[in-house]
Amino acid sequence: MKRLLFSAAGILISANIASAAATTEAEPVSQQMDFLEIVAAGGIMMYPLALLSVVGVVLVLIYLLTIRRNAVVSDRFMDAAEAMIRKRDYLGLVAYCHRQNECMARVTQKTLDFLTKYPMASFGGVREVAEAEGSRQAGLLSSRITYLADIGAIAPMVGLLGTVLGMIKSFLQVASGDVAGVRQMELAEGVSEALITTAAGLMIGIPALVFYSLFRGRVQKYIAELEAAATHLMALLHSQVERQQSQHAAHTPAQRVREDYAMPLPSPLGDRPDLRGI
Repeated sequence: MKRLLFSAAGILISANIASAAATTEAEPVSQQMDFLEIVAAGGIMMYPLALLSVVGVVLVLIYLLTIRRNAVVSDRFMDAAEAMIRKRDYLGLVAYCHRQNECMARVTQKTLDFLTKYPMASFGGVREVAEAEGSRQAGLLSSRITYLADIGAIAPMVGLLGTVLGMIKSFLQVASGDVAGVRQMELAEGVSEALITTAAGLMIGIPALVFYSLFRGRVQKYIAELEAAATHLMALLHSQVERQQSQHAAHTPAQRVREDYAMPLPSPLGDRPDLRGI
């Protein structure tokens, strides 16, 4: 009896092992793809998307290093410029502006160049020169960060193009081959290519737009500080120019009186030497 029970148990165990082995052979082995294999499966449109991603990363790093407050207007430059304007050392301030790499230094340099070259010009013309250069510097700051917005708009469009190409590839394979075989192999490849390019375009476009929004807010803040600093220096310069002109106007009549008293009186005999001894 015991032998019958052991033999029955052995038969059941062997049957379970055989069924498990058959199930293992029937199920396909799932293969995990790494990141490079997924990128390679995206098709030809992954190359321009990779280029856009590299350009976007480089631009973000450059803007993080260059778009700073000290690169637009710094407290050290404002203190030095204010001290030189109070001393009326305009040529020294122009030389100092040449050594500074700031937007405010360029505005001050252009303004003082015009003031020193055309000292008889009205201060309204000087103010117009400062406003024109300030608008140019603000435009340069704003136009630099628009490249990130362009990448954020172009990358999803490139991904959409890859999606369309992948779907076209899938439907061409359906139309030209065995439906059952295509459904199992080739159709899935085209659809995966389409979805990979779409995901890649969105993964590049969304961070680019996020960083563009951050840099746009920073640029607007710095432009407002640039306008305030330029207005302060123009007001100080205007007061110094008016004070210099008033001092010059008050000094000129006294100088003319002194020159009149210093001139020798004309001789009543004129220039005839023969009558001077009489």
